[in-house]
Amino acid sequence: MILNHFNINKFRWFGRAKPSHWACVLLLLLMSVWHVPMAQAQSYEQFFRAIEQDDAGTVETLLKRGFDPNTPSSTLQPALTLALQNGALRVAEVLIAAPNIRVNQLNPSGETPLMMAALKGQLRIGEQLLARGAELNSGGWTPLHYAATGGHAEMLKWLLQQKAPINAASPNGTTPLMMAAHYGNPDVTKILLLAGADPKLKNQLGLTALDFALNGPHKESAQLISQALKSSPGH
Repeated sequence: MILNHFNINKFRWFGRAKPSHWACVLLLLLMSVWHVPMAQAQSYEQFFRAIEQDDAGTVETLLKRGFDPNTPSSTLQPALTLALQNGALRVAEVLIAAPNIRVNQLNPSGETPLMMAALKGQLRIGEQLLARGAELNSGGWTPLHYAATGGHAEMLKWLLQQKAPINAASPNGTTPLMMAAHYGNPDVTKILLLAGADPKLKNQLGLTALDFALNGPHKESAQLISQALKSSPGH
């Protein structure tokens, strides 16, 4: 805060009847300088408190006053991603509607708001994000990976309908099917297989979707993948 950089004692008048004209002018100038960061700090606190409380009204008011909807939190999470992560869906809808919102803004982990919506199964939010220009694939991890990981069948089906790349490879070669097999559930594993996901693909460690399934809690997913491998061409 700018107040900490000034020694206020310099502007006390030590028993004088009244301050000099220039001392008053200087003090007023400093007060005007102090006021801006203080107001911004208050708005910042109100903004992120409103996200915690899913207080869409306060967020909307702050945005109308000129507060930037893309402002990151103290942990560098974009406001929209943070709202989705916390389940503050009313706030998220207000942010998505903001004219200058950046719907593909990355957090420190390289995640977009659509990835977070996919992980949480927030289909309605996903539709709104896509309408504002959210990307289904920008290389590397994709929303489809996240929907598969979260085990959200409806979100997964919707992403596939939007032409999300079914065999998209993460930076280490992991596919959505691999994530579904280990972290998701048999339902999303089956959806991906029926939609054409390739169970023969390997990541950089040489692991297939079957390996992921066998090392996970869902043995039914392993059975589904084994059946798909048996019926695949060239088996």
